Amino acid sequence: MGNYLATRRQFLKVAAAAVAAAIGGRTRRQSFAEEGPRVRGQSRDLPGVHRKRNVLFIVADDLNNSLGCYGHPVVKSPNIDRLACRGMRFDHAYCQFPVCNPSRTSLLTGLRPDSTGVLDNRTPFRSRLHDAVTLPQLFRQQGYFTARLGKVFHSGKDMDDPKAWDLAADPAGTPLGKTGEGRNLTAGRIAWCRWLAAAGEDEDQPDGQIALEAIRLLKQQRDKPFFLALGFHKPHDPFVVPKRYFDLYPLERLSPPQDPPDRSPDLPHAIGGGWKSEFDRFTGQDRREFMRAYYAGISFMDAQVGKVIDSLDRFDLSDNTIIVFFGDHGYHLGERGWWNKNTLFELSARAPLIVAGPNMKATSGNCRRMVEFVDIYPTLADLCGLPAPGNLEGSSFRPLLSDPKRPWKKAAFTQVQRGRFAGRSVRTDRWRYTEWDEGKRGVEFYDHHNDPGEYHNLADDPKRAHVVAALRKLLHSHAEIAEP
Repeated sequence: MGNYLATRRQFLKVAAAAVAAAIGGRTRRQSFAEEGPRVRGQSRDLPGVHRKRNVLFIVADDLNNSLGCYGHPVVKSPNIDRLACRGMRFDHAYCQFPVCNPSRTSLLTGLRPDSTGVLDNRTPFRSRLHDAVTLPQLFRQQGYFTARLGKVFHSGKDMDDPKAWDLAADPAGTPLGKTGEGRNLTAGRIAWCRWLAAAGEDEDQPDGQIALEAIRLLKQQRDKPFFLALGFHKPHDPFVVPKRYFDLYPLERLSPPQDPPDRSPDLPHAIGGGWKSEFDRFTGQDRREFMRAYYAGISFMDAQVGKVIDSLDRFDLSDNTIIVFFGDHGYHLGERGWWNKNTLFELSARAPLIVAGPNMKATSGNCRRMVEFVDIYPTLADLCGLPAPGNLEGSSFRPLLSDPKRPWKKAAFTQVQRGRFAGRSVRTDRWRYTEWDEGKRGVEFYDHHNDPGEYHNLADDPKRAHVVAALRKLLHSHAEIAEP
């Protein structure tokens, strides 16, 4: 059955491309993102330019959409905002599994979690996918210099992909960077739930050292094609960054979220973790300190991103480098009393995604079409003219980079695991529909036009029964009928 589905999916894509070619398209300004029928692996470079496109691949751990360019009123992220101005900001980008290892495995293999079999933070992906060609591995096979600095694949024993890298490093910071003023918000009962306004400079932290080494590699490799992957740890816990980033966010100016009193009760498995009882003990002071620490981490990470992007300009690499920046999944900051990830609500499933590259200023802006992180692999292969594996389960969103309002995929799919059963969710332009254990342990249904916070579960509303039925069919289609 699996082979049949893969073959059918490939047939549908080829057929759709043939129909589009037969109909013909509009003439528009050409750019590196220009759409149109292409032979797999064939590059559409500028006339007279034969250099391979470089890739700067930046992932920020646990980063939600709390960024200035996404409209956040408090967070200071000037460098990421600047990147968004020179590229495409995707407003509806969704991870496939809002936990680090499953999310990263999915996007780096181009396969959905059910295909990878990686559903937790303990499973090395190579134990399930011995022969998979990962995204950086593909670039290495095609003659690129590939390097990893920090957390790109999940951290831990056997989690990385040695086949993918010419160079890999995990900077650890300095002893000075581990000192400073801070506290654990749970009196030590949750070890990670702590903040530290650290002594020292940016370079005393692992992420600061990642930026420094990235700049050195960019200078060293600027005459060769490269795929440079930077895995910044912040804003992930523990919330340890230099003190000056904490100073950007006075506690008295922070307002933790307040859930509406008439909201629907959460289903038993909607919140994914055993920490909820500890979070329920948070005082107003605790909540503000958590927010400040998370925001400080964003601003610190943003500063490192800025240093690296500035070096691209300084080394004359911007005109030939594609930049992809994203968070590996979303994060709750007190909504529903939850201060973490691993839910199927919008705040956990949605994350920032920005793509910038040569000649994109004319087409920069924002795109409100649905994209998924499983689409990143085929998109980068497409943009760089590389022969992507035939089993990828995402779709290249290259056409959206030049025409962000064109019709696109109908939905995005996210899942989580709760012991032996799964929660699965589908998000369309208007609706979110979620099933727990195929509906046997509950169903959720939210109207984003009227309830963007997903506080009112309409699953039992008889007036919406036909919409629920259609979304259930879409969810069980395994994404096939949602493709562009």
